[in-house]
Amino acid sequence: MRACFNEFVTKLRLRDESDVDFEFNDLLRTVLKKAEVGHWKAATRKLKQLQKRYESPERLIPAAAYVAVLEACSLDRLHGARAAEPARKVVEEMAVRGYSINKPELAQLCVTSCIGMGAGGTHDGFGGIDPALAMLAALEHMPSAHNINVDTYGTVVSALSREGSVEEAVLLLRAMVVEHSFTPVLSVFADVAQAAAKETISQEVLHVLTLAKAAGYELDSIASAEAGRSLLASGVIACEQLDNLALGLRLLTAAGKAKDCLPDRGDDLVAAHSSAAQRAATLIHKRAIDKAMEDDNWKLAVNILGLMPERSLTPSNSVWRKVVTICAKCEKSRKATAILLDWIKLSEEGKAEKPPIKVFNTVVNVCEICGEEELTLVVLEAMKKTHKTEGNIITFNIALKRLAKLGQAGMEPTVVSYTTAIGACAREPKDPAYAYEWLKRMSSREVKANFHTYNTALATCLDGKLESTVLASKIATAMLEDVDKELEEGFKGSADYNSVIPDKYSKVLARQLMKQLRENWRAGDINMQVAKATIRVPLLKLVDFEKSEAASRVNKAVEDAAATKAQMKKDGDDDEAAEKDELAIEFDVVNRMAKEDPRVAEV
Repeated sequence: MRACFNEFVTKLRLRDESDVDFEFNDLLRTVLKKAEVGHWKAATRKLKQLQKRYESPERLIPAAAYVAVLEACSLDRLHGARAAEPARKVVEEMAVRGYSINKPELAQLCVTSCIGMGAGGTHDGFGGIDPALAMLAALEHMPSAHNINVDTYGTVVSALSREGSVEEAVLLLRAMVVEHSFTPVLSVFADVAQAAAKETISQEVLHVLTLAKAAGYELDSIASAEAGRSLLASGVIACEQLDNLALGLRLLTAAGKAKDCLPDRGDDLVAAHSSAAQRAATLIHKRAIDKAMEDDNWKLAVNILGLMPERSLTPSNSVWRKVVTICAKCEKSRKATAILLDWIKLSEEGKAEKPPIKVFNTVVNVCEICGEEELTLVVLEAMKKTHKTEGNIITFNIALKRLAKLGQAGMEPTVVSYTTAIGACAREPKDPAYAYEWLKRMSSREVKANFHTYNTALATCLDGKLESTVLASKIATAMLEDVDKELEEGFKGSADYNSVIPDKYSKVLARQLMKQLRENWRAGDINMQVAKATIRVPLLKLVDFEKSEAASRVNKAVEDAAATKAQMKKDGDDDEAAEKDELAIEFDVVNRMAKEDPRVAEV
């Protein structure tokens, strides 16, 4: 019996007919059930258990399970971004397995829901730009990458811009436009450009403008939208930072062409978009006017000045003054007068400061040069009304007879006034004694003479008389004394109009006067030895001035002044150019008054 039982057991074969995938399928059903009811935490935990315990190359988790868990995570904007990390892991796992998300809106919702307005694009510390970028990269590696829409990319780009990651934002924006042929909304371009302008990465702002054009936007029309105005405003700020005046003005002009901005103008809205944009626009117009002055382009300067009020930009006194001066320099008396009158009108309305008397002086001078007598009277009357003073403070630069009235008005003439008076003494018949009296009056009134003044006074002494030669010697002595004072006090102002340092014409006059002195002793008017020991000494010093130690000190002072001037211009304190042009106009009047003797008051 035992033998038969053993034989039966040996032949018996047990078979396990249970389901070998039971535990896998059971856990998979649990994952799907948890995902269906929205329990995203439990669903993600069970999915992780399923991966570690039961998944094998022959038994893979289906894509539907991942999609179901992802849907559970995506509810309520990733549950306030708290489900951002689990969602990121699910998307990355699907990308590794080569799965696609058959619901494009689901993937895009997960990416955009990661991003909030907190630091790093987070929602109360959850989510952020990093998980959003990770999901976006994973989605791009899926077979369904073409389903990612432009808004998904745009949301990430704007978040990068807000965080200050300008370079990364520009790279992703460029990929949208160039690689994917997307046309992002204007607000995306505006966000990147604004961030770049804030970080003073000016070239990136121009890059964004280029991408906007490549995406199909026209700069002449985008100012109709708020985002377009923001983009153009950032461009204006960048142009000011790069000192690209032409492009800055071009962007404002393009904004001005936009429609649907009524009752305002597009360029006005762009310039007033922010305090930074308004400052940049003002500086661009100011520098453009400076450039126009350098090029003697009075029309451009006038046009730019006219645009400033239209764009709600307030020209400073220096801007008004420069435009008036360039018009006067180019002998456009009517335009200079019109601008001055506009300036006066604005000052009466409280929108600008009063034009200084010196500006009236400049306009009157150019009116005299152009022979506009009626305009001269108009300007004088306007000055009287503006400054409550008589017009004769201006006309002393036009006619010598007005000098006497200056003292009566309680106003002292300037160096130009005295040079004009001395120039009148140089006309035939010459009156060196009267010229010398004017020099003494200047000294008593503490009005500093310049080399033009002394040259004109020396020229009045060229009448062949010994008395005139003696006066010339005294004038040369006074000139040399003033040179020493200038070197002690330091070089100040423009070398062309404020300095007393002798120039080449001073040397020519001194030689002519020494020749006149030689004729005097040959005529027996004075002993030769006495003349050489006394009268000729200061004249000879003027002739040999370039060889003296003082000349070396002058050159050093001029170099130092030039360096200081260059630094001032760099810092924006560049009103000296306008002042120099105003003086040039005034001395031009002096030259014209002395036209009978072209040597007198040569400038």
